[in-house]
Amino acid sequence: MKLAILSRAPRSYSTQRLRTAAIDRGHNVKVLNTLRFGIDLSGDEPDLQYRGRTLSQYDAVIPRIGNSITYYGTAVVRQFEQMDVYTPNTASGISNSRDKLRAMQILSRHNVPMPATTFVRDRADVIPAIERVGGAPVVIKLLEGTQGIGVILAPGLKVAEAIIETLQSTRQNVLIQSFVKESKGRDIRALVVGDRVVAAMRRTAKGDEFRSNVHRGGSVEKVDLDPAFEEVAVRASQIMGLKVAGVDMLEGDDGPLVMEVNSSPGLEGIETATNLDVAGAIIDHIDNQVAFPHIDVRERLAVSTGYGVAEIVVHGDGSFVGKTLGDSGLRDRDITVLTLHRGVRVIPNPGPRHTLEAEDRLLCWGKLEEMRGMIPTRPKRRSRVKKLPRQPIHEE
Repeated sequence: MKLAILSRAPRSYSTQRLRTAAIDRGHNVKVLNTLRFGIDLSGDEPDLQYRGRTLSQYDAVIPRIGNSITYYGTAVVRQFEQMDVYTPNTASGISNSRDKLRAMQILSRHNVPMPATTFVRDRADVIPAIERVGGAPVVIKLLEGTQGIGVILAPGLKVAEAIIETLQSTRQNVLIQSFVKESKGRDIRALVVGDRVVAAMRRTAKGDEFRSNVHRGGSVEKVDLDPAFEEVAVRASQIMGLKVAGVDMLEGDDGPLVMEVNSSPGLEGIETATNLDVAGAIIDHIDNQVAFPHIDVRERLAVSTGYGVAEIVVHGDGSFVGKTLGDSGLRDRDITVLTLHRGVRVIPNPGPRHTLEAEDRLLCWGKLEEMRGMIPTRPKRRSRVKKLPRQPIHEE
């Protein structure tokens, strides 16, 4: 295949390893500077310019988008997607993972375990927010921080309040997160490729430093992951829309706690620690998946008038419980079940013999009017604006 690596650091270890792994497997590969692309929207088909010339055809791209160019970099990746070029990490996946708050919101919605986290803006809400995550000590994180920069451990309530107020006064957005003391300055980095963890290492902070990042002087060692950690890492990566990701987890008393999902994980530390060809695993995955470029399903399906995507919840007191999908009558109403979600388990393309249980969530495609009656009516909020009185103006 013809492969492009989008990178502004052609001599970096990660870029060179990906390039070497691709060449060793007989692929044609080039490293292209992300900022030298021009997005061409003037023609009949989506296109890209590179260094002022029309870009030649590529089968796949590997985005290595730095934090400082996230907006432009994801725009370039999105254009490749519009051109049906395969990318293991979508533009939306990269954007979601870069925004720590948005990433936490998405993971929380899907019940991925993570440290208790809160986000507030008003000064009066700071202390209640700290108390909601369990009180001091707390970890304070800048939303835009990378490599451990902008991560502060506040030992006491007043110190935490002062730090947060100082950062907010400089228009910085911060997350307040519980301090998982049992992790003891250690965390796990799991490198996910596709639907499996291909390598994992434990990072340990140096001395009294609580941040275990290698850039902060932390040490690394190979680790054989417990299946629970592997499952959480793969789920977090898939939920974020990433096929190649570094998932950072703390070792909590009750199991793994996801801290961050990195869309451009460095390869040097984990390949050194594990002595595994992680770059080769990434290239092999892309080679196997190159025929299946990213498709925005909701966008494509929404173009059919009167049809759309909706999630139907099977309630315990409803008529669906105990019935099979074949007997549910959904197909007769022109409704197709795409996936069945049962707790954290996902059943793709469920067959007619699947028996429905209470609290199952069905991701469906079909007639919106038919599905409308199956979606519970949301409770209406009490109106905050009162009706005008009969005599709105007093006569003089």
